[in-house]
Amino acid sequence: MSLYSKRGVSAQKEEVHAATKNLDKGLYPKAFCKIYADVLCGDDEWVNVMHADGAGTKSILAYLYWKETGDISVWKGIAQDAIVMNLDDLLCVGISDQLLFSSTIDRNKKVIPAEVLEAVINGSQEFFDNLKSFGVNITYMGGETADVGDVIRTMAVNGTMTARWPKSRLITNEKIKTGDVIVGLAGYGQSKYEKEYNSGLASNGLTSARHDVLHKTYGARFPESYDTSLDESVVYIGPHRMTDAIDVNGQQTSIGKLLLSPTRTFAPVMKELLENHFDEIHGLIHCSGGGQTKCMKYIPDNVRIVKDNLFAPPVIFQLIQAASKADDKEMYQVFNMGTRLEIYTNEKDADKLISVSKSFGVDAQVIGRVEESSKSELIIKTGEGNIVY
Repeated sequence: MSLYSKRGVSAQKEEVHAATKNLDKGLYPKAFCKIYADVLCGDDEWVNVMHADGAGTKSILAYLYWKETGDISVWKGIAQDAIVMNLDDLLCVGISDQLLFSSTIDRNKKVIPAEVLEAVINGSQEFFDNLKSFGVNITYMGGETADVGDVIRTMAVNGTMTARWPKSRLITNEKIKTGDVIVGLAGYGQSKYEKEYNSGLASNGLTSARHDVLHKTYGARFPESYDTSLDESVVYIGPHRMTDAIDVNGQQTSIGKLLLSPTRTFAPVMKELLENHFDEIHGLIHCSGGGQTKCMKYIPDNVRIVKDNLFAPPVIFQLIQAASKADDKEMYQVFNMGTRLEIYTNEKDADKLISVSKSFGVDAQVIGRVEESSKSELIIKTGEGNIVY
């Protein structure tokens, strides 16, 4: 078993998929989000989409950083994580405006005081205000905040996002075809709408990142930050402390800052692409849970996806792999490894999509292609050789 499995988590969520296998797949089974008929208004030309997601165990990292440094502003990043994990999934079906968001916050009141709640709630509104300046309008509808200390050790920050959208402006991945190329958008760096360097870690694989990177003393000092039924051999086995300094591109930051970089949204980029280059987009994949293997759930049957020009993994993934000793196959199916959004398009249109992304300070390049195959498969080419899924 991998360390990831030994910690009671799964990158592929096999048990979840088994439990939901008999549910309605929606109008477009290959679409990145489940799409339903317009139940709200009954218009055959419109659809309803509702999506739920959250920051996962990243809130535990925020807790550790806040306890160690006293910097409460880190919780604003957790608010962004919970929003973006919903928003950027909805972007992948073409929805980029007039959205509704409701938050769900569960906390252990004994360890999470009111000022932390305030930081998360205010951070949500600040993020919405920033997106509005790019024409992405999200209405904050409030939500549920529950004190459930018997259930939650620290805090869980999640949310639900919904929209009503015209059928004619949907991306359903049905147009992905042999001969398409894949434009990848980087999740790391510093875009024009970000205030500082983003490590690119986002909000998936944080159980692994936390335990593999951080020092054993965190378990002893903060037993509320992990499942105490786990074997101690997989609990906080890393070499680093949150405050350890590290140089990234000539700038000083800390291990904690890299682990807690707020999940980058691609909404400003995708807003322009969906409005002005809609017909060139054949499919969209958010490399979230499942990392670079996420696309396998949404591609057509009997095609081969070849990713032979992915971005070189940025420093955070190098640190995680060095600490965990995980092989490349596990790393690429747990983490996005620096390439977090995929646009499937014609080869002739790729450059214009790349140019738009770069105009926002988000690096982009052709990372792969779609080939004809007798079976569905994914090949990732790395410096160590080919990985086949």
